[in-house]
Amino acid sequence: MSRFSSFNFEGKKAVVRVDFNVPLNESLQITDDTRMRAAMPTIHKILNDGGAVILMSHLGRPKDGPTNKYSLIHLLPHLQDLTGSQHTVHFATDCIGEPATTAATALKMGDVLLLENLRFHKQEEKGDPEFAQQLASLGDVYVNDAFGTAHRAHASTAVMADCFSPENKFFGLLMESEVSSAEKVLHQSQPPFTAIIGGAKVSDKILIIENLLEKATDIIIGGGMAYTFWKAQGKLIGNSLCEDDRLALALDLLGKAKAKGVNIHLPMDSTIADKFAADATTTNCESFAIPSGWMGLDIGIKARADFRHVILRSKTILWNGPMGVFEMEKFQAGTRTIAEAVAEATAKGAFSLVGGGDSVAAVNQFGFSEKVSYVSTGGGAMLEYFEGKTLPGIAAIAQ
Repeated sequence: MSRFSSFNFEGKKAVVRVDFNVPLNESLQITDDTRMRAAMPTIHKILNDGGAVILMSHLGRPKDGPTNKYSLIHLLPHLQDLTGSQHTVHFATDCIGEPATTAATALKMGDVLLLENLRFHKQEEKGDPEFAQQLASLGDVYVNDAFGTAHRAHASTAVMADCFSPENKFFGLLMESEVSSAEKVLHQSQPPFTAIIGGAKVSDKILIIENLLEKATDIIIGGGMAYTFWKAQGKLIGNSLCEDDRLALALDLLGKAKAKGVNIHLPMDSTIADKFAADATTTNCESFAIPSGWMGLDIGIKARADFRHVILRSKTILWNGPMGVFEMEKFQAGTRTIAEAVAEATAKGAFSLVGGGDSVAAVNQFGFSEKVSYVSTGGGAMLEYFEGKTLPGIAAIAQ
């Protein structure tokens, strides 16, 4: 059993760092509450033990202090619904100072206090120790359940852990599951291990590809970044997306993979279009012979079959990045095929981890989020974890 699960929070006020950085529409209504729902098991465990919860989070990127559109007060009604009517959710108009101190002191066991946006104070992102101490003074124990911000050495995500003794600081249930799932892929993977890496730019994925060359048996490369690899080999990619300053790097990665016996799978064909638009004229074409004036916007018919075959024989699967411009219906087939194949492989016993904003959006959009082993809530944090970097939010409690 985890340290968090075995700890009794009765009579304790737990200061919990959550990631409630949720999207809001123009009416300041939540359009996707995934991150809020993901934190509820941790919140309910503390409340059910007989403790009280003080929630800290950021929302957006406010530049000039308090701003209404970035106020966490807009989340209060929905947080109350998620928490349940038996628990009262209070709000503090600041995360430090008199409003926070007064509200935290008055907080009753079984209730919740939501603090105002941490990033209304510049000390948060600077990792200011004094600011961290003010936050820490509000509670008895510290719980970090915000994997999405674990790669930031901010006051609330890393520095304030130093204000608590080892026995009084914990990962929450979400953080535990994120870390254990990532560890399962990175350090306990069963071969064949297939990493599916998509997205627009090689430069965004250099480090993760290099680190995975030490772990994976197969690396599938799709999305716009695939065309940089084709052009690096002297092939014709038409007007497809390409990072000309990364051609040597792409060749170097291909060489390293060959030397290590890692199979790199590039899409042999593509769905190409005469313009980047939903109403573009499209056709199927070999990815290495795209005519001028045309661009690859999705993997093609043969690539879908090839990639599906690789995925279905895998025992461990990591998926980060889409295969094409799946936001447009004409260019969804590749990403949808990957989602279907990952779900099918999972049903056959493979362990699959999906992470990165666009990949998560894709499995949610196509209805496969419940059919893979784990969907990560942390885009940048997960990417850095698989790049082999130490995440400050994890190190602060794991040390």
